[in-house]
Amino acid sequence: MRQKNTWRFALPLFLVLPIAFQLAVAAPPPVHRSPVIVIGFLGGFVHRDNAIHNEVQLAQRLSEEHRADLFAAAFENHRREQAHAQILKLLDGNRDGALSLEEKRDARVILYGHSWGASETVRLARELESDGIPVLLTVQVDSVAKIGERDSVIPANVAQAVNFYQPHGLFHGRQAIRAADTSRTGILGNFRFDYSKSSVECKDYPAFARAFMGSHIKIECDPAVWSSIERLIRSRIPPADAASLARTQ
Repeated sequence: MRQKNTWRFALPLFLVLPIAFQLAVAAPPPVHRSPVIVIGFLGGFVHRDNAIHNEVQLAQRLSEEHRADLFAAAFENHRREQAHAQILKLLDGNRDGALSLEEKRDARVILYGHSWGASETVRLARELESDGIPVLLTVQVDSVAKIGERDSVIPANVAQAVNFYQPHGLFHGRQAIRAADTSRTGILGNFRFDYSKSSVECKDYPAFARAFMGSHIKIECDPAVWSSIERLIRSRIPPADAASLARTQ
């Protein structure tokens, strides 16, 4: 009787094991998801490595977290095409040189910039719209439109947009942005800052910039503005976990 009972229970296990093995082999590989991509654009002729600028500092802080699910970088405003190419590369999870509908749909892109860099933020968002790629958030800081660019109208692929500006001086930003499609894009606000009586100093900036750009520079170095921007961006980045860390400390 014991031998019969042993065989009776062993036989189903013998039949099930090959099936389980086949299912394990046939299981699809884990789905690759692209990182949250945060791209910042500098104004004027500022180099991407110039760390006195908050655009660079913010990208560096995010990058120094060494997360595999987060990419952050600052670009000169005339390097929009380079930034565009970087985004497409990061979204191409299977490295086949073309983006699938799923890879586009899962994109998590955040764009920000100051002055001409803010104008390039909107232009890049519009190019991504042509690609069929959504954008989580655009942030414009004292946006100054380049010739031929429309920095006031946010394309419909952008989920949310926000505008920080100051109204004084030879160089001053766009006072209001609007959505091309209000059913798809939420404008978080057009926030005005007045530096005519402000104590904000940009002591590390070149003397000519402080003398001739005045409030346009002060909004760029104002810690209150950039603390708000960083909070907005971080609120759209999932918390890090052990699997998302590119390397441990």
